Amino acid sequence: MIHRLIRPLMVALSIIALAACGSSNSPMAMSGSPGVDLGDDLSGAAPTRIVSLSPSGTEMLFAIGAGDQVVAVDTYSYFPEGTPVTDLSGWEPNVEAIIGYEPDLVLMSYDPGDVVAGLEAAGVKAVVQPAAVVVADTYTQMLELGDLTGRSAQAAQVVAEIQIEMNALADEAATAGAAGLTYYHELDDTLFSITSSTFIGEIYAMAGLVNVADAADPDGTAYGYPQLSAEFLVDAGPDFVFLADVECCAQTADVVAVRAGWQTIPAIVEGRIVELPADIPSRWGPRIVDFLRVVVHAVTTG
Repeated sequence: MIHRLIRPLMVALSIIALAACGSSNSPMAMSGSPGVDLGDDLSGAAPTRIVSLSPSGTEMLFAIGAGDQVVAVDTYSYFPEGTPVTDLSGWEPNVEAIIGYEPDLVLMSYDPGDVVAGLEAAGVKAVVQPAAVVVADTYTQMLELGDLTGRSAQAAQVVAEIQIEMNALADEAATAGAAGLTYYHELDDTLFSITSSTFIGEIYAMAGLVNVADAADPDGTAYGYPQLSAEFLVDAGPDFVFLADVECCAQTADVVAVRAGWQTIPAIVEGRIVELPADIPSRWGPRIVDFLRVVVHAVTTG
């Protein structure tokens, strides 16, 4: 019983590390706590020495024009090009190492329990923006970072532009008749997947796709990250297979196409196996547009 509860939770929790991994990760997006902990208030002078331990947060900061206020980022915050990457860890933050960069604001997506308290004890403001539960969390977090950094207008503009692009892509998928097509999103080679209740699942829903994994976690006991079986997938017969485990687990389209017993799955028969970019599906920042674009391209050309 304990194993059944802990395994899916650990798969979900690992997004904070794996979203970071990008080229070496399993690109999941954890359904984290809704909302954002912004500490006391947003008043006062804008920070000039930000340390970001959140790859998604780093992307947001640079997208809203606050990149020049960032002095250090964690190991996996390597996008966009030119970020001040260090050996700081977002998964196992070290208060002393962080303080060494003399920050006036630290952005995190996860607090293992005492880092925020340690930073605040040292007089450093810390903000925790957990992994997005829904796409709207991306917009909320970006706007709040705008307020924190004195870039409110820029953040509002970026959010508006992203929403316009997302809506246009959704319309493109609808025009192409994608509604009702089914899919399977593979997180790793042990067949963990995501349901429509997750941030990732919502992206697919915007393209009109139906998630076959929903039936495997109807009551949410797997936290939206059920482990499927080959038999389940053969029976479900998804129209598309999206692979988020190409780089983490070497599961390419060619490898998946010859899996034993999968040759009757429509996605395999029709060659609709999509290799996803390494880190885009796992990050809930401005590149959600790129993720949806990949999905829409697949369904409109497949």
